[in-house]
Amino acid sequence: MAASNILWAPWRMPYIQGLTQKSPCFLCDYIRTPHQDRENLVLWRTPRCLVVLNRFPYNNGHLLIAPLRHIAALKEADEAEMLEMLKLVREAQKALTLAVQPHGFNVGMNFGRCAGAGLPEHLHVHIVPRWEGDTNFMSVCSDTKVISQSLAELYDQLSRLSQEHHLPAGL
Repeated sequence: MAASNILWAPWRMPYIQGLTQKSPCFLCDYIRTPHQDRENLVLWRTPRCLVVLNRFPYNNGHLLIAPLRHIAALKEADEAEMLEMLKLVREAQKALTLAVQPHGFNVGMNFGRCAGAGLPEHLHVHIVPRWEGDTNFMSVCSDTKVISQSLAELYDQLSRLSQEHHLPAGL
């Protein structure tokens, strides 16, 4: 294979190695370690939920919202958890709009590995900012995404904007 046919993605190695880590749930690890919120990219903690930047995003600004309880399905969530997750979707959209001005959002959930869930045991909502024309030649030709901002830079930006705009609000 010619060197020009190789796409280096060294940022993927922690994900690959994490597939065999001792702890079965990184979200539960984050919940137990509030002193490591910046390192774990935990943006917000609320009484029932956690909001975290996806370490392996589909797009710049990809967030995960998860209940603090380790539950796998919506039927296991109580009304307060359901309401708080949805309110956090709203607040996350506000924060991301201020930070990265997307043209739209994908908001969704995957249940089961066959449906695309990378962590099927811990319920979570994906919020993915989208831009007109964000499907570029990289994803069309090589099934590759280009993320244009570092996670640390975006985390700092969202943290600052959250403080300035009192987000998450109304919880």
